Amino acid sequence: MSDLREARPEQTAKSTRFEKLLEPGYIGGVKTRNRIYKTAAAMHCDHEDELRMSSITLGFYETVARGGAGLIVVEAPTVDYPMGARWRARYRFDDDRFIPGMAELVEVIHRHGCPTFMQMEHDGPWQSPLFDGPPIAASPVNIPDAPDFHRDMPRQLTVPEVETIIGKFIDAAARAKKAGFDGVDINCGSSHLIHNFLSPFWNRRNDEYGGTPEKRGRFMVEIIRGIKARCGEEFPVVACLNGFEVGQAIGVDDKTCLTHERATKNVLMAVEAGADAIMVRSQWLGLHVAGFLPDYMFYPEEHIPFDKMPKAYHSKERGLGAMRLMTEEYKKLVDVPIIMVGYVTPELGERMLEAGKADFIGMNRSLMCDPDLPRKLAEGRREDVAPCTRCGTCLGKSDTGSRRCRLNAGLGVESYYGVDKAPKKKKVVVVGGGPAGMEAARVSALRGHDVTLIEKSHRLGGLLPLAALIKGIELEDLPRITSYLKTQLVKLGVKIELGKAATGPMIRQMKPDAVFVATGGILTSPNMNGARSRRVLTTPELHRRAKPYLAMFGPRVLAWLTRYFLPMGKMVVVIGAGLHGCEVAEFLVKRGRKVTIVEPSDKIGEGVIDFRLGLLMSWFNRRGVKIVTGAGEIKTVDRGLAYTDKDGSRQVIPADTVVPTSPLKANTELFESLRGAVPELFLIGDARNPGMIVDAVRGAYQVARGL
Repeated sequence: MSDLREARPEQTAKSTRFEKLLEPGYIGGVKTRNRIYKTAAAMHCDHEDELRMSSITLGFYETVARGGAGLIVVEAPTVDYPMGARWRARYRFDDDRFIPGMAELVEVIHRHGCPTFMQMEHDGPWQSPLFDGPPIAASPVNIPDAPDFHRDMPRQLTVPEVETIIGKFIDAAARAKKAGFDGVDINCGSSHLIHNFLSPFWNRRNDEYGGTPEKRGRFMVEIIRGIKARCGEEFPVVACLNGFEVGQAIGVDDKTCLTHERATKNVLMAVEAGADAIMVRSQWLGLHVAGFLPDYMFYPEEHIPFDKMPKAYHSKERGLGAMRLMTEEYKKLVDVPIIMVGYVTPELGERMLEAGKADFIGMNRSLMCDPDLPRKLAEGRREDVAPCTRCGTCLGKSDTGSRRCRLNAGLGVESYYGVDKAPKKKKVVVVGGGPAGMEAARVSALRGHDVTLIEKSHRLGGLLPLAALIKGIELEDLPRITSYLKTQLVKLGVKIELGKAATGPMIRQMKPDAVFVATGGILTSPNMNGARSRRVLTTPELHRRAKPYLAMFGPRVLAWLTRYFLPMGKMVVVIGAGLHGCEVAEFLVKRGRKVTIVEPSDKIGEGVIDFRLGLLMSWFNRRGVKIVTGAGEIKTVDRGLAYTDKDGSRQVIPADTVVPTSPLKANTELFESLRGAVPELFLIGDARNPGMIVDAVRGAYQVARGL
């Protein structure tokens, strides 16, 4: 390994709260700075044609290394092009000419004293736009109707082809060592090619690579042994495996899948072959994301009944520590380190380590959200860690294809994540205490400016409390965003003036150098016949009714209370199948309402993160939610809602309540009144362009960072 300076973030007396988490550890002969194991995740910032690593990729990994992670696993490059890749936005590693680019990445990680492994996997069974013809797999098995990556029927690999792919894994590991990596991490889990061989559901072969547990495991075993033979016994190999595979969500008998007992044999084979550490997760047929983001096994609600879930799966906390039982089991079973992955908080990780039930704690989303998490924990600053709200934004598709994060505005776009001091201190006024306003105030204060934030209500957060009520807090804990940003503003000395409506004359009298107008968007309701009917409850009216109760109880308590009392009819029609409409429909279904969604266009789920939309549509189907698209001439009638269908026929949906939803409207009134009256004027957030929380925060960050 190269010279690893700054081998461990300095601990303070306050950091004893996470003493075990911050202890160094070993994987093989590689010493880690602490027990935080940054798991691999594709950032989609590179391209198959490139020979050098992108500046965005280098910047992200250097930031995580600087932030104090114990060991970083770099995302898997393509080891078998094109058959092993599903996306073009991915670095290749199937030839020696790609070694220099990967060596650049190793260098930026090592320069901060952090060891690094390279992940390897093969997307063979997944349908792919990169090549003509079918995917490749152990056997010709697919799931044609699932919202997953296995709709196309794959072609069965021949034995010589299997042997060739084994060689490509070994070659890639040798290149990784030449590039300076300290080890490799092999993804034998999820539904990648190695798992495809390990699982009896997918592997129906009766040859050297199928028919018995040992033969199904041969593909994995030969890869591990081959890497050890080529790279040396001292070169660590980590194996990530599924602890079970469940099929019942799509009607497949679990007994035909990789049961926990079968999976345990795979773990033992991996260790016997030479694996230096094991991480375990789960696999659910038809529910791809739930395997590595266990909280999404419970979005919008549990996808299979709790009493039908495997006993090895910790389901009681809706994804939190879901792999803890298997982690503890394998810790007792094998004599190599066990890495706990999934949804794990620092607090849970500390408890697992302290109890001797795990050796390392895998983190990914938390480090995307705040790469400085390890350093902040070491410095006793837990409250300064930006909270991952598990919104799934980092897994969704952005305009550029790269990752995004609600609170880490630099993710996927910045090569340098720091906020530098401004050359000149300025007097800054921020109007609006929603996400955009708070972020603009935070970054401006970090730049060294004198910042005042003015908010007309008596609480910070803008529309976040209403969003938290509708979304629920079981998965997305939106109140934590407000708490975190408020804490940062107070610590940075931002003057916060609540219950004060800003006006043009007031702002001008303050004589600021710069003003951020973050007054939020305007709630609207769509134009429709019968909008004044007593059956109609518009979004502005819903907010008006909920606002005093949100102020009194907060979204957590009010969300609970509305499950018992909600002044709304039993049959509800929601107009609009975009983000707002889908979230309102989900809220109502969870409260026992029979819901129909009516959409004038043919588009469903606009604004909803793609993988969440698939899960939501599946849940809507199970819960009997009907979705009507292409509806014209919508109006309320005595019996409910009438519309004209695509065939021109008039239809009526019985409804007690009609809830029309529509996007927010930009709010430029204050901004226009200040044009030319202050030296620098910025319109940000929903006031400028209504969108998602990630858009508001990122826009505010980018503008304030340049002030």
